[in-house]
Amino acid sequence: MFSLSSLARTLLSTPRRPAQPIAVFSRARNTLAPRQVKHIKRHKGRVPIPVGGSTKGTTLAYGDWGIRIKGNGARLSAKQLETAEEVIKKKLKIIKGVKVYLRVFPDIPVCIKGNETRMGKGKGTFEFWATRVPIGRVILEIGGTPIREELAREALRLAGSKLPTQMEFIRRSTPPRLGNLVLHPPKTPKVTLDEPPLPVVDSVQPNV
Repeated sequence: MFSLSSLARTLLSTPRRPAQPIAVFSRARNTLAPRQVKHIKRHKGRVPIPVGGSTKGTTLAYGDWGIRIKGNGARLSAKQLETAEEVIKKKLKIIKGVKVYLRVFPDIPVCIKGNETRMGKGKGTFEFWATRVPIGRVILEIGGTPIREELAREALRLAGSKLPTQMEFIRRSTPPRLGNLVLHPPKTPKVTLDEPPLPVVDSVQPNV
């Protein structure tokens, strides 16, 4: 048998392990930020330049109207994307069932040091979340319900004015974009019934 005093002495004499830190990132409500990150500080990086020939992300995928980058690629902050999205929702709030699709997400932490600070002393403190988007990338789309082109164009124009680069209005039939080059589909020649058909030439030569 053991008494309460001996049990208390045993528990108090046992060394306690220090509590392990838990990597939990809290964010405000309705704020664009990743739920969990491995490193809160990362390199600055550069805006990618599409030179490989891929046109992924340059056409609409969810909505009927949208905007994509026409000028130089830029680094968009979470605040800029939220402002552009709120402008569209405020403009189209009279239409029931309208949806706004954000095609990019700010998952890159940006750290800034104070002005007139000496070099060294480590990296600056975390300031805001951002994303690097190249030229031709679709930023916002609207759909969910039929919307007149005039209204959609005006809402997306207001949203594009909140972003730090030149945007262009696109629709479902807009061809993809590869950098500064718009890839139009090849035109097929029209064949009329009045013209005589072309003669068929056999390319196989007889054996001599």
